Amino acid sequence: MTLSISHYRAEWFADPRAARRDVLAGMVGTFALIPEVIAFSVVAGIDPEVGLFASFVIGIVIAVFGGRPAMISGAAGSVALVAAALVHAHGLPYLLAATLLAGLFQIVFGLMKLDVLMRFVSRSVRTGFVNALAILIFSAQVPQMLGVSWHSYAMIGLGLAIIYLLPKLTAAIPSPLVCVVVLTVVSMLIPMPLRLVGDLGRLPSSLPSLHLSQIPFDLATLRIVAPYALAMAAVGLLESMMTARVVDDLTETTSSKARECTGLGLANVAAGLFGGIAGCGMIGQTVGNVRYGGRGRLSTLVAGVFLLIVMVPLRPWIAQVPVAALVAIMIMVSISTFSWNSLRDLARHPKVSGVVMLATVAVTVGTHDLSAGVAVGVLLSGVFFAFKVTRMMRVTIDYDAASDTRIYTVSGQIFFASAEIFADHFDLRDSAQRVRIDLTDAHLWDITAVGALEEVASTMRRHGISVEIVGLNAASAILVDRHAPLMRERPA
Repeated sequence: MTLSISHYRAEWFADPRAARRDVLAGMVGTFALIPEVIAFSVVAGIDPEVGLFASFVIGIVIAVFGGRPAMISGAAGSVALVAAALVHAHGLPYLLAATLLAGLFQIVFGLMKLDVLMRFVSRSVRTGFVNALAILIFSAQVPQMLGVSWHSYAMIGLGLAIIYLLPKLTAAIPSPLVCVVVLTVVSMLIPMPLRLVGDLGRLPSSLPSLHLSQIPFDLATLRIVAPYALAMAAVGLLESMMTARVVDDLTETTSSKARECTGLGLANVAAGLFGGIAGCGMIGQTVGNVRYGGRGRLSTLVAGVFLLIVMVPLRPWIAQVPVAALVAIMIMVSISTFSWNSLRDLARHPKVSGVVMLATVAVTVGTHDLSAGVAVGVLLSGVFFAFKVTRMMRVTIDYDAASDTRIYTVSGQIFFASAEIFADHFDLRDSAQRVRIDLTDAHLWDITAVGALEEVASTMRRHGISVEIVGLNAASAILVDRHAPLMRERPA
């Protein structure tokens, strides 16, 4: 327990220098958070203040109970796409109920340690996920750059210049933060036709308060919200687990994915109680936070708290921030999120890995659904892996003239994908009187494999051939005894 408390304390305050970096990186994360939360709130059919309040609550709770330090979570991502259908069909009160139920589902998933399912997501799928998200982040900025005056393009260019050139002079203050301040001052001193943050939608004007849903909590309500809640929980966990894995890779550290599941569940329950939409890990903002020095839980907390400070007390000022500043930040986030090495790796890595990565990107970008892209990537990874293992199975055939015995020596894995190929190697009307099937270097994985072996043995025996099966390992023998006990018996 002492070690655990010490480790937890280190995640908050490693040293004063790290704490300073966490605070500044968290502030940058807030400015990267605002435009995406507002945009996804519009997608979900709710007021921006609902998403912003939820992001504040989620940020506070996940900083304390989450399993991945330096990870920023908020009300955005594919969760908003799932929520949109519920809001349009039944309204905001049902969304709040679904948010509460989604949080409870996630807590249960975390306690059951279902995070182990992430082990089935290959590196190619994770790379495709990251690249697709970078493309979606950039494409989300395109509407802000259409139908605008040249002043907007000039301000975006100035913002990008500050973001990329300032670090060459000093790294004392994150350049995105300087970008926001400078562009805001310039727009206030030099009047020009620019879109401001205040033009994106209604901003919070008060602190969030406890919000109890007015809908009846009965079976009819449960039937309405449960399917949406389960989908929101699954999509939210998927994005959060992927984001946590990306941070693990960037920081070369490990984290508790099960704790992240329960932490996100608690955060979403709290968001629902305060009238907010469910959220999940936000990879773009998280990558930006890590890139600018965020490593501890303090950066996650600052991102949430600073969001409330910025959006409520400083609401009149933040409303004057030009959208061009936020667009510049998000372009930087998309560029830093994209795995540029993956383009070079397409020529170096196995082709199937490239196909999986590109398919994940294509499906995600095409559907704007991160879960759909990952599902396709995982499915392709499984298919390609099964195909590769199937090709590794070998059957060699020898003949012992002295005993008139045909010997089939099998090596490799026999399962649903290779069972038919395995069976095709046998001559079911063999001219030899005896057949020996040596499985010493093989393994039977499922009932399909057992069924194939049983069919081969029984067919040969019907044709008067004596069949002997040898070399079954313990696991394969148990499978055979359970599902085909007569197969191992030899004819008299």
